[in-house]
Amino acid sequence: MGKGLHQISDAKWNPVTGCTKYSDGCKNCYALDRLIPLMKIQKYRNGGKVTCHEDLLDVPRRRKSPTVFFVNNMGDPFHPDVPFEFLQRIFRVMNQCTRHTFFLLTKRTERLLETATQLVYSNNIWVGVTVESGKYITRINDLRTIPAHHRWLMFEPLIGRVGKMDLTGIEYVMCGGESGLGFRPMSTDWVREIRDQCVVAKVRFNFMQYAAVDPRPLGRELDGRKWKELPDDDPQLSLF
Repeated sequence: MGKGLHQISDAKWNPVTGCTKYSDGCKNCYALDRLIPLMKIQKYRNGGKVTCHEDLLDVPRRRKSPTVFFVNNMGDPFHPDVPFEFLQRIFRVMNQCTRHTFFLLTKRTERLLETATQLVYSNNIWVGVTVESGKYITRINDLRTIPAHHRWLMFEPLIGRVGKMDLTGIEYVMCGGESGLGFRPMSTDWVREIRDQCVVAKVRFNFMQYAAVDPRPLGRELDGRKWKELPDDDPQLSLF
């Protein structure tokens, strides 16, 4: 669940809500710890428990104008508690709604791999994985095996040095520090190392924020410029 995904979407689609903490980056989960507990609507009656919402599957079908959807900012469609049949239905909607673009994000690459040959990754689906430090760099290799047309990486919250990466097959990278009370520090050198590898590999790079309770006053400049490169080869993504 990437807090910074509001920067690359104009709508959220949450056919699944709820999650469980999975790896180091989940410690201060923005959705589980801050947003979901405040939700007073019926959809969040189960709080952080993984819940599938059949009544929300048709949301993209009802949206007539081309839209960039972030799928499940309040959950993870690849969570093991999401029945495979329901995951198939989510993908079926995305496959049929070719006027829209869908961004998926997960840390659970073991299920990504398990279901890879049983799901259709149509050209309008961007599948991404979160890599919060070098401890999880193997997720990039896992992502590369998925039969997707578009792959991207989220380094948020970046809580450790990632190190040398193989960016073959990766089109887009987002990177940012943790925010809120109890945030963990982020070294600017970690960000530079990721950026420099993106530059060499010709992968578009977006630096979202520094690590701070409130990162907004710090701005988004890195070494004197804003890094907000965008995947502009797709006209549906021009709203970035």
